[in-house]
Amino acid sequence: MPEEATPLPTIAVEHKVEKHVRKEVTFKSSLWALWTSIFYFNIAACIFVPLGVISELLHWGDIPTFVLNFCAIIPLAKVLDYSTDQVSMRVGETMGGLLNATFGNAVELIVCIMALQKNYLRVLQGSLIGSIISNLLLILGLCFFCGGFWANSAGAKPTFTLDQYQRFDTDKANVNTGLLSLVVLGFIIPAAFHIAGGEISTEDTLHISRGTALVLLITYIAFLFFTMKTNPNGLIVTPKEAKAGITSKEKMEQEQHEDDEEEEEVPETLTSVAILGLVGATVVIGVCAEFLVSSLEGLSEQAHLSHTFIGVIILPIVGNAAEHVTAVSSAMRNKMDLAIAVAVGSSMQIALLVTPFLVILGWILGKPLTLDFQMFETAVLFVTIFVVSSLISDGRTHWLEGWMLLSSYVIIAVAFYFVKDGPEA
Repeated sequence: MPEEATPLPTIAVEHKVEKHVRKEVTFKSSLWALWTSIFYFNIAACIFVPLGVISELLHWGDIPTFVLNFCAIIPLAKVLDYSTDQVSMRVGETMGGLLNATFGNAVELIVCIMALQKNYLRVLQGSLIGSIISNLLLILGLCFFCGGFWANSAGAKPTFTLDQYQRFDTDKANVNTGLLSLVVLGFIIPAAFHIAGGEISTEDTLHISRGTALVLLITYIAFLFFTMKTNPNGLIVTPKEAKAGITSKEKMEQEQHEDDEEEEEVPETLTSVAILGLVGATVVIGVCAEFLVSSLEGLSEQAHLSHTFIGVIILPIVGNAAEHVTAVSSAMRNKMDLAIAVAVGSSMQIALLVTPFLVILGWILGKPLTLDFQMFETAVLFVTIFVVSSLISDGRTHWLEGWMLLSSYVIIAVAFYFVKDGPEA
């Protein structure tokens, strides 16, 4: 027996030595990796970004401007995806997902601010609701569907399979869905107050919306404090494990031991270069997004699409392109915690940060933006959160659950296609 047991420590030591023999990452090698690792996406960005800018400046028309800038945003979103992946390898998946959701929603925020300045309040409201629904149904559905078929372990090329479940931390996911339930309450109250009629004025609805927005902003600050200070490593130890005397340090060591058994992923870039890629891509996306917004009115008239459909369906697909790429590629690498942190976390940021911020900004600019969304939109949001919460409650997923979410999104898109604009649009 001793003769059989002795090789095990030797193998472990050799494995560790092999892991530590890594090529040094420098600033020059980081820039080279940022260019070559996503070479074709960088080439596409170099082609479509100038064409999108030229189309706007030379007035080629609203539809060509929209299409070219849309095509420019997609490869830039891949730059965001790659840079976020590099950062998450150094700061962890939870913080990496929070960072990506923040940069991804910066694009959404830029688009919404421009719509607010141009007084497209219905398009803006539809875009906010549509972003939450798009993240929860379209992006998360693609994560479950693609991950269920093509996911593989970290560092390995995804391969097609039919009998695969993916697991994730339900505690982390339930924190986000719980916060979204609070958001539904915050959105329903102004709408129900307005529907109640009677002596209620538009000014009263504005006051309720602004008060609710302040509460939601404070809630988001509390969530950040919970994530980064009181619980920086996520919900590591469950109450049952705590009663058994298991500490967070022991649990982290156990998870680290399990991670060491898989193939290790090593960052290809310095953190500073990855953050530079995040910031640079976000700025260029913001420019392309501005040209997109300027072409929406002509797109609506020429394609015969309502402002509601553009706001709820089209704009979120464009604005959330970064989250699409990051979340789906993470799911196909079997990083479901990161995928859900991006998809569900992005919805939570839109609801608790972007929406209240825009209401307060409208207050400052004298724009009567309220949380009085149409009751149909609020009802769809409520059902969406209920469906997603039900599917992620068991901590594992497969491709059929992704199909359910995608089917739900198609049904909602068809319904909004036939929704007509009100007189305020």
